Amino acid sequence: MINLTTNAGRRTRAGVALLTALATATTPAAASSGLAANRGIDLPGAGATARSTVGAIMDRIESGAAPARPDFVRPITLAQLEDQLRRPEMQASIGKGTIAVLYPNVDAPFRAAFTSIIQGIEERTRLRVRSYPVDPKVDTAELNATLKHNGTKVVIALGRQGLNATAGLDREITVLAGGVLLLSEAENVAGISLTPDPAMLFSRLRALLPDLRRVVVVYDPQKSDWLIKLAREAARSQGLELQAHVATDMSRAAQMYPQLIAAADNRRDAVWLPHDSTTVEESTILPLVLRESWNSGVPLFSSNVLHVKKGALFAMAPNNVELGRTLASSALGVIAGDGKRRGLTPLRELQTAINLRTASHMGLNLGHQQQRSFDFVFPQP
Repeated sequence: MINLTTNAGRRTRAGVALLTALATATTPAAASSGLAANRGIDLPGAGATARSTVGAIMDRIESGAAPARPDFVRPITLAQLEDQLRRPEMQASIGKGTIAVLYPNVDAPFRAAFTSIIQGIEERTRLRVRSYPVDPKVDTAELNATLKHNGTKVVIALGRQGLNATAGLDREITVLAGGVLLLSEAENVAGISLTPDPAMLFSRLRALLPDLRRVVVVYDPQKSDWLIKLAREAARSQGLELQAHVATDMSRAAQMYPQLIAAADNRRDAVWLPHDSTTVEESTILPLVLRESWNSGVPLFSSNVLHVKKGALFAMAPNNVELGRTLASSALGVIAGDGKRRGLTPLRELQTAINLRTASHMGLNLGHQQQRSFDFVFPQP
């Protein structure tokens, strides 16, 4: 039995009624007129009886009453009904609208991440969603017209390029961001950030190092203030102290790391590298922090999985298919009438990578069973 809210139930009943009307077109009267399915519920040639029946059904739906089942309608199974309701043209025709995906027009291997997210979206919606690769100078007016023509209700924008392409869309189209490193609450975008949820990072950290008591992080408030707020709460809930230090430029960050790591206890402290281009600059600061961590034995973990290959103990990476499924669930919620405004949330659809050489250097000897709990292991055998 399907449990439906009032609004969602009315929309589903509308879909049932529309299917009923379409089924009417399969009666002998309709068949003799040679009607196409996309001509909707206006049934010229099907006779006044059919038209009046459809009108009565729609009137009852508008009033909130359950539609009557005409005797001439062919039975339809629940599975057939659900399959029909999932079709994009059916969603548009009952006023729900469809889902579209905008993603950067990039070549392989970078495109693979976006196609995996789209795969997850289609698996969750059981629809073939319309996806549009967009260039940096996309014609937003033309894109907007195309989306409206296709009955788009929700756009899932992947990557910064995909999100930028939504700037000229009508306000009636809801935008959900995915796979984007949003750096400020001021952007006021709903969706899922590319940065891992601190709670999941800290949980994995405690599982690896149960004696750990403090996490040290250096961050730029203009880019990571929203994330640090979440991290403070996550640390507190797991019995950890978050020692957060502000650095508004690379020079200051480079000065702070050696001092902080030198003062840390390698049995009770760990250093976290968030997604922050100021304090975790790749060419200068990252090699510095990796060297200091290795020499001191202070564990270093990261929000960027690429850092594991370079020597960080562990990191987390997006599970792109699962991310697509979660984005699709949010989009379906919008289509179903969920008007609740949600902001940016950190990524919880994650995979984990471990560096066994670093773990061994720090006295962590992970058995085969523990290694199997990680999705990626470096160095690769």
